[in-house]
Amino acid sequence: TFMQTAHNCKNNGAVNLLCCLKNFILYAIRNEWLEKNPFRYYKMKVDRTNVKVPLTKEELDTLIHKPLPNDRLARIRDVFSFCCLTGLAFTDVDHLRKEHITTDEDGTQWIHKPREKTSVLSRIPLLPHPIALLRKYERDETCRTRGKLLPVPSNAKMNAYLKEIATLCNIPKNLTTHCARHTFATLAIEYGMPIDIIAKILGHTNTNMTRRYAKISEANISREMKKIGEMLSA
Repeated sequence: TFMQTAHNCKNNGAVNLLCCLKNFILYAIRNEWLEKNPFRYYKMKVDRTNVKVPLTKEELDTLIHKPLPNDRLARIRDVFSFCCLTGLAFTDVDHLRKEHITTDEDGTQWIHKPREKTSVLSRIPLLPHPIALLRKYERDETCRTRGKLLPVPSNAKMNAYLKEIATLCNIPKNLTTHCARHTFATLAIEYGMPIDIIAKILGHTNTNMTRRYAKISEANISREMKKIGEMLSA
């Protein structure tokens, strides 16, 4: 209640903070700094109606190709779509440098970058659109001055501008920087990419973490149901 009133946290944000506190309490108990667990009988409930909703392929296509009224929003759109097509988190695209881009013997360009959060290596083959975006900003003065490959603003500014973009594109979803990572994982699942491959791209150490990102869409459900129908009718 304190976090929701004094700090304007939503339910899920408050739950996330309490989970961090709970983990520290458990650590304190293991080290015998505390005798009792104050969280023992306290249940925290995540509001499942307010979780991050990824973009569909159609919504992502609209966002990528929509003419925008100014360069400010176009640059934000480019960074967001780059994340959607690579699975990079905001802090990782912000720290993306030339040394993280490599080319293999087949001519495929890759991102090989340790995640800022966990230091686990992400290995991402680049699709044509992300490659085009990197080329677009090769000679951008702001990027060159800051030693970055893309014009990444602060997280707060990007989230604010993404709301403008969502309105212009008629996308009825709360777009945030982290929504891009969920979008990549969900679309990869939808197109049949194995979960362990997605985990390598996202830099996850196990597939349980990846499953939290990937949402099962109606397209997946329909495709699998059709397989059962074909099997039963055979």
